[in-house]
Amino acid sequence: MKDTAAREMANHYLNRDLSWIEFNWRVLEEAQDPDTPLLERVKFLSIVSSNLDEFMSVRVAGIKDQIKAGHTKKDFTGYTPAGLFKRVMKRSSKMVTEQYKTYRDVIRQLGKEGIIFTEYDDLNATQRKAMDEYYHAIVFPVLTPMAVDQARPFPLVRTQALYLAVVLMKEGDDPEDEPYFAILQVPSNLSRYLAVPGRTNSKKREFILMEELIEKHIYTLFSGYIPISVHAFRLTRNADLTLNEEGAEDLLEEIEIQLRKRRWGTPVRLEVQRGIHPYALEQLTEEFEIVENIFEIDGPLDLTYFMKMASALQGFDHLRYSPIQPVYPSELDDVEDLFAKLRQQDVLVYHPYESFDAVTDFVLQAAYDPQVLAIKMTLYRVSGNSPLIQGLARAAESGKQVTVVVELKARFEEERNIAWARKLEQAGCHVVYGLVGLKTHAKITLVVRQEADGLRRYVHVGTGNYNDNTARLYTDVGLFTSHKEIGEDASALFNEVTGYSAPHNWKAFGVAPTDMMDKLFEKIRREAKHAAEGKPARIIAKFNSLSNQQMVDELYAASQAGVEIDLIVRGVCCLRPGVPGLSERITVLSIVDRFLEHSRIFYFENGGEPEVYIASADWMTRNLTRRVELMCPVFDKSIQKSLIHILRLNLKDNVKARQLQPNGMYKHVRAEGGRPQLRSQFVAMRISSWKTTTREL
Repeated sequence: MKDTAAREMANHYLNRDLSWIEFNWRVLEEAQDPDTPLLERVKFLSIVSSNLDEFMSVRVAGIKDQIKAGHTKKDFTGYTPAGLFKRVMKRSSKMVTEQYKTYRDVIRQLGKEGIIFTEYDDLNATQRKAMDEYYHAIVFPVLTPMAVDQARPFPLVRTQALYLAVVLMKEGDDPEDEPYFAILQVPSNLSRYLAVPGRTNSKKREFILMEELIEKHIYTLFSGYIPISVHAFRLTRNADLTLNEEGAEDLLEEIEIQLRKRRWGTPVRLEVQRGIHPYALEQLTEEFEIVENIFEIDGPLDLTYFMKMASALQGFDHLRYSPIQPVYPSELDDVEDLFAKLRQQDVLVYHPYESFDAVTDFVLQAAYDPQVLAIKMTLYRVSGNSPLIQGLARAAESGKQVTVVVELKARFEEERNIAWARKLEQAGCHVVYGLVGLKTHAKITLVVRQEADGLRRYVHVGTGNYNDNTARLYTDVGLFTSHKEIGEDASALFNEVTGYSAPHNWKAFGVAPTDMMDKLFEKIRREAKHAAEGKPARIIAKFNSLSNQQMVDELYAASQAGVEIDLIVRGVCCLRPGVPGLSERITVLSIVDRFLEHSRIFYFENGGEPEVYIASADWMTRNLTRRVELMCPVFDKSIQKSLIHILRLNLKDNVKARQLQPNGMYKHVRAEGGRPQLRSQFVAMRISSWKTTTREL
């Protein structure tokens, strides 16, 4: 009976990792969609690869660690680590096979447009001569063949770098003798795709891959030996940092040490080119001790190079989305004094449709304003040449109190954040690395200004990172406000992160890990109570992922109480919607389109007095219990209405939306019954479609 109950309970939930794979399938579908511009399809193929790289190096690595440690307990979705690993590998392998089937189709379509990936043997004499000269002048001096034998042990192989496995025999040896083996790293500091000189009277653009060129010249590296086979391989290692924050005397130095170790983490996945020589495969699998997680690829390994190629290729704009020019928020346009404007009204900005310049201008004006006494800001992922960093440094140099919370543990951004932290410290900023054991993921800037009637606080709260590059690629919302309670809470939040302060009694904010989850539970239960009383009750929530079991259970209970719940979840979702008696009033939509849906917006009907929040947090256990996260109320009624418009646009999408089915699969939402097509991202480009500019409703 107990096992039966456990199985029935497990059937209530979808597994997080399997749900993530379904998300990456939706990305792949964008690469397969013939209505997606061809070079955008190329980019989506690249994103599938980069997503899978991170998934393998973090999530699958974690599963393998559990197996190695002997864990056999089932998670709340009913999977043991070993069972989950097998299911994940089966589904991932199928996805990779489909990805390369799509790759071959995309390559054919590119060829029709005059963008040709060719092979060395197909070049004419003039082209071969040009590529030979490039190889000998540029490539050959960089290459380092590394033999593997008794005197020379297997060299360290970098994670996710591209290598060639070379099997050789010595001239004059018996072909039946054991062959020789060597590896060779394909230079990562040279372009992976090489432009081939055009044929006479041809407007076509031809390219050859670096590994193809090296393979055809492999004999130049092994004089006296005969190459038997040359095939590419690629290793993915465990990339999760193991930090002892309590014992680290200097967190920055500790992270730098761990970053160096990441390159040599435990092997997790081996990708090999189809047709690899059995002896080479034997050498690789023995060295890396990998048996199960081997992907044999029918095509070039590592399609992430496609992103750079698709972006750099000139003369093919008709194969891309038309560029959009983000508009400057109308409320702030031609405003010389942003602070005077924010004393009058709050302002909402919706990226990428509205310009991130508004955020930059906010920080820069604060940096140069003599009445500003202090600037405090959180930084999680920052662009390579961020104007915000320059503004903060300028403010500190001019004598302002500048405090910057730099999250050094932002995965795969650690090195960049270390560099920013040092630059800010040199400029005189107070740089804080957050709280021990927690990542600071909240997105907030506080400006303290001396005014005629006393000190006033100005705040920007966002759902996305302070990154001007991703602000052109991700959908995020940000709120500018001088609301008194929000300002006071902002000060208290920075005091908690930078100093020793007891948990604050928040007037406006919900803050993880202290009380955000409890506040969300409270609001969900209030909707259930209103539904039971016959009052209006509805929840609309938009975020990236939902994996916390308690949160799922609260939503199930609200559904059973009569609350209509619409969730817009781009990625992982552990909740099964539409199950009679469990979740029949819950729908889950996922939108994968030109821009990465990234905003977190929560709407609660509240018996006819709606509450709207924006947040940095997804509804995942890590966000709610192991990170400093922020949920901020929106008090301005017109901005509330704008955010509700954004949510409704998403819910009406019948072009790029997929609806989660009870079995964990997603079904494309299509316009039916003569209804017009509505693509929410394209509609949102018309600012008037969602933004309420009238102050009186």
